[in-house]
Amino acid sequence: MTQSTDQATVEAAIDAFADGQPVLIHDFADREGETDIVYPATAVDSEAVARLRNDAGGLICVALSDAVSDVFGLPFLQEAVDHPATGDHTLAYDERSSFSLTVNHRETFTGITDVDRALTISELGNAAATVDAAETGYDESDFVAAFRSPGHVHLLRAAPNLLADRVGHTELGIALADAAGCPPAVVVCEMLDDETGGARSPTDAESYADRHGLVYVEGEALLAALGG
Repeated sequence: MTQSTDQATVEAAIDAFADGQPVLIHDFADREGETDIVYPATAVDSEAVARLRNDAGGLICVALSDAVSDVFGLPFLQEAVDHPATGDHTLAYDERSSFSLTVNHRETFTGITDVDRALTISELGNAAATVDAAETGYDESDFVAAFRSPGHVHLLRAAPNLLADRVGHTELGIALADAAGCPPAVVVCEMLDDETGGARSPTDAESYADRHGLVYVEGEALLAALGG
């Protein structure tokens, strides 16, 4: 792609995200090499959860900004769990994992149904919007009153300086949300291939986006446009 084409695609992704639409983001061939379907958390309903589990198939996670994570009191899971399996945690694609707690909203039943997960996700987005708007009073006790752990929605904690610190889907998604004027809470889910058992190829992911009228964007283009 040319630079002008990349910029147009990034602008289309920002517009779609601002409109509450999902965007497909491929990170980098030399990193995970995966394409995630990414939604603004506040736009997620039960139909969106069904799309993520049926058409993507990976782990449905909510990425939150570092500032929101601080207010919620969210630790990195690796630091919070006292078990030897968390030691010597070397990743082939990055220096560390972004995983934090797993949660359910307290008004869910089992937490795993499309309706339950949509409630948890959308309420996480609403809570993040409250914190991001600097509305008074929301703190860790409010988060605990609304959510319980363990649960069925995995939380991811973004790096403080986003793409300047780390270039995972967590940071790419939050950077896109920021550019689109959305709250710093996004849903990410990897697209998997039923035939190979691996990640869906960028070509197949882009074809899916074309069939469904969605925007597909490369992480490299987002990094160039939003990483400054």
